[in-house]
Amino acid sequence: MAHADNWTAYTYSSVSTTAAVQGMNRIAESVREETDGDLSMRLHLGKTLHIASSDITQAVGDGIVDFAADLFFAGNVPIGRILSLPMLIENDNDWEAAYAVVQPYLEDGFAQQGVHYLGNYRYPQQVIFTNFEINSLDDLENHRIRVTSPEQGAFVEAFGGSPITLSGTEVPTALERGVIDGVLTASAGGAKNWHEFLPYNYRLPVNYGYSVIIANQDAYDAQSPQTQSALQRIVAEEGHSITDAFVIDEQTQKSAQMEAGMTVVDVTPEEIARARDALSPFWQEWAEREGPEYQRVLEEVLTAIDR
Repeated sequence: MAHADNWTAYTYSSVSTTAAVQGMNRIAESVREETDGDLSMRLHLGKTLHIASSDITQAVGDGIVDFAADLFFAGNVPIGRILSLPMLIENDNDWEAAYAVVQPYLEDGFAQQGVHYLGNYRYPQQVIFTNFEINSLDDLENHRIRVTSPEQGAFVEAFGGSPITLSGTEVPTALERGVIDGVLTASAGGAKNWHEFLPYNYRLPVNYGYSVIIANQDAYDAQSPQTQSALQRIVAEEGHSITDAFVIDEQTQKSAQMEAGMTVVDVTPEEIARARDALSPFWQEWAEREGPEYQRVLEEVLTAIDR
């Protein structure tokens, strides 16, 4: 394991200019400054270490890296997937209330992996981008939509579409060849790179994606209480800053895509309610399949967001 006072840090993102990576770099700088160098970190971008995106939490638990941002943690701590169920969380207020419920379960889930949960940042809402005209949910029928999770796949299937799972690097070619007809992503996410293939955007808020910020438990425990406190505070502050930066970039990219000719259709409250009603049975099925704890947490979340 790397020396506790000189941490190896890792992020799944391979692009240094994203808000997420810039925030991780600010965390490293602030920690070094506030601890007078007692704790320093060197951030490695995605794919620069031999760690698969799905293995980041395990790598932190094993001490291969000491500190990381992990977007693909659900295989290790699946309770966190509750916050990404389709049509469950529709706005900031819902998110804050639901997250307050789920946070202790996240902390426990990571602790079981030898990992200390520090915080998170959230991506913009995932909406629908297509190469066909879309004005309602009915237009998804018989179309193939790229998704990034089984939960997103359930949404697509609920309206007669076929979910397709592809890596981000495969998406442009798949759109060009007609393998897929659209994607679930954000204006500041995949659409930033793929907008030329996606002339239509339907602004239905399907779900949120979020990344956790975590540390190896032994490495964290080796720090002084003052350093631990500083790290917790800095991560909390930067988590909010990264989330806010994504919100700003979402509006910037959406406007730029409209100016470039993208047709953007705002969704009606009636259509949101229709989507919610269609997916709410799936929430219960999902929780029942996962087990009693998931059912209990889902009920707590539903109560918190007044559903």
